[in-house]
Amino acid sequence: MRIVVCVKEVLDPDAVNSFAVAGRLVIGDDGKTLTQSAIPRLMNGFDEQAIEAALRLRDAGASATIAVVSIGQDPSTILRHAVALGADEIAHVAADPATLDGHATATLLAAWIRRAGAVDLVLCGRQASDDDQGVVPALVGERLGMPIVTIARAVELAAGGAAVRVTRVTPDGDEVVEASLPAVVTVSNELGTPRYPTAARKIQARRIKPTVVTADALGLGAADLAPKTAVIRQFIPRVQGHCEFLEGAPAEAAQALVDRLAQEGGI
Repeated sequence: MRIVVCVKEVLDPDAVNSFAVAGRLVIGDDGKTLTQSAIPRLMNGFDEQAIEAALRLRDAGASATIAVVSIGQDPSTILRHAVALGADEIAHVAADPATLDGHATATLLAAWIRRAGAVDLVLCGRQASDDDQGVVPALVGERLGMPIVTIARAVELAAGGAAVRVTRVTPDGDEVVEASLPAVVTVSNELGTPRYPTAARKIQARRIKPTVVTADALGLGAADLAPKTAVIRQFIPRVQGHCEFLEGAPAEAAQALVDRLAQEGGI
């Protein structure tokens, strides 16, 4: 089977939070973008777990080719990381993510997947850590005419490889669903910690270059990629914290905490 994993390069969310807490996160004059250039970029964490889901399918015995695709001006670092993890193929769709909304991003990814030939399963992270919208996988599924299953914590093959069985995370507990292949599945962090690449695979990955394609090569023009949504303004909210320490012996402090929570409607 052929599995495609869609990945995105994002600013390191831990570094962004550190800058924000230190009061050093600054929005540029356009009111939309950050000015910091020192914040490292890496693969979106949910997308790395989508790669892990693909690798677990192969570990379970599926004869699978895993292709990883990303949109950007130069996402080679995260694509080589995908190879180090175990991906067989990597592809780079050349475009400026700043000019794309979720609709245009999905259009590019769907066009690349069609061009890639017969694809049995498309895996994506449940959302990106930079915008947290989570709309691209659903739009990819719509454009490809594939069923979509969201927020997976486990992905398995079923019906002799003709379907995918997904354990979904819901507010009411786990839900197990099956969908016929081909399908799109979004993977959540409940899947577990992704594996780490070995030193040997990291060295091998340095020599791998992604296949680069453009929107023109995919048969897409400016009208196809015209954004339907636009960011009007981005701002850093002011966060104020208040911490109060309860004095006394452990039992007294615990009772004071319960009383305070009850007084304020917390319990």
